[in-house]
Amino acid sequence: GRDIIIGALLGGEEFGFGTTALVTMGCIMMRKCHSNTCPVGVATQDPELRKKFAGKPEYLINFLRFIAEEARELMAQLGLSKFDDLIGRSDLLEMNTAITFWKAKNLDFSSVFDKPAGNGAVRCTTVQDHGLDKAYDNQLIALAKEAIESGKTVEADLDICNLNRTAGTMLSGMIAKKYGMAGLPEDTIKFNLLGTAGQSFGAFLANGVTLNLKGEANDFVGKGLSGGKITITPPANASYLARRNVIAGNVALYGAISGELYINGLAGERFCIRNSGALAVVEGVGDHCCEYMTGGKTIVLGQTGVNFGAGMSGGLAYVYDDKCVFNSHCNLAMVDLEILTDDEDIAELKRNIEDHAKYTGSKKARAILSDWDNNIEKFVKVFPVEYKRVLGQMQKDDAEIEREPAQD
Repeated sequence: GRDIIIGALLGGEEFGFGTTALVTMGCIMMRKCHSNTCPVGVATQDPELRKKFAGKPEYLINFLRFIAEEARELMAQLGLSKFDDLIGRSDLLEMNTAITFWKAKNLDFSSVFDKPAGNGAVRCTTVQDHGLDKAYDNQLIALAKEAIESGKTVEADLDICNLNRTAGTMLSGMIAKKYGMAGLPEDTIKFNLLGTAGQSFGAFLANGVTLNLKGEANDFVGKGLSGGKITITPPANASYLARRNVIAGNVALYGAISGELYINGLAGERFCIRNSGALAVVEGVGDHCCEYMTGGKTIVLGQTGVNFGAGMSGGLAYVYDDKCVFNSHCNLAMVDLEILTDDEDIAELKRNIEDHAKYTGSKKARAILSDWDNNIEKFVKVFPVEYKRVLGQMQKDDAEIEREPAQD
C-alpha cells in the first residue's frame, strides 16, 4: 500500500501486480517457467506437477483487499479522501534524513519532487488521441469494401512507409466483426505494397487477407497472425543479396495462431517466439529462434544464431544445416534433433519450400529444390521432447481404439 501511495504522489495512476499476484498463488520464484518443471505447479503443463498447485482465488482477493486497506489508511493520515487527489502531489514527499548508509549521502531527489509551475493538470484529464482517423488501414478498408461486404476479390498496389504501423490490423478487425475467426477465402483481399513497413506489419491478419511487401519491415511482423498470409521480398532494384540481409525485424510471429509468412531474406532475433500455429519460411534468423514456441512450423533455409528452440514445447522446426553447425547453436534442453526419414514429412517440407519459391522468387529455395535428393539430407528436424511424447501417446490411443471390438 505504501508503494502505491508513493507511486501516486510521483504521478502514477495505474499499478501492476503481476509478480506479487503469482506469489499469492504459490509461486516461489524458482525462475523455471520456461522449462515446464515448476515445482509448485503454477507454470507447467505436466499433470503431476500441476497437482501441486495450491492456489485459490480467495488468496489473490485477500491480497488486493489488504493492499487497498493499507492505501486507504495512509491516505487518511495524509488527510485525503479521494485517490485522484494523490496524483502528482510530490510536495507531500521528502527524503528520509534518518538513513545513514553511505550510498544515500549524495542522493538528491529535488528534481523528482519538483512540481512544475503553472496550473496544468497533474493527472490524466483528457482522452489520448491515437490518430486513428489518419491510420494507414483506412485506405485499405476503403479499397477492400466490396470484399468485406460481398466477398468479391480485391487487389491493389500501394506504397508504405515506416510511419504506417500495424498495417492490416484494423482491416482484419472489420473482417472479424462480420465473419468471425473463419474470415474470408484465401487471397480474397490482396495488397501489393512497396516500401518499408512500420512496426507490427500484418499484426492479427485475418483469413483471406494477403500482404505482399517488396522492401522491408520493422519488428513484430505478423504478431498474433490469425490466418492471413504475408510475403516479404527485396525490391526488384535491390543491390544486395536477399540471403545475406535482414529485411524483417525482431520478434516476428509473436503469438501467431495460424496463417503463413514467407521471407526472402533474413529475419532478426526471437523469430517465431510463442508461435502456436503459423507456418513460416525464412532464409535465416538471429538468436533465440522458436523461443517458447508451442505449435506451428518454422523452416529456416540458412543461418540461425544461438539459443535456437529455448523453451520450445510444441510445433516443429526444420533447419537447412549445410555447414553442420546447427547442433552447437540449438538449445537442447527441451528438444531433440532428428534427420528426416518419413516420406510424408519430407513431401510436406518440399511443398512448403516450393510455396516459398513461388510466392517470393527465392533463389535459395530454388537452389535447394534443384538438388532435392541431396539437400534433404542436410535438413535437421527440431522436435520438442514433450510434444513428441504427446503425439506418441495419441497414436497409441488411436491404435487401441481401432483394436477394440465394435459395440452393438
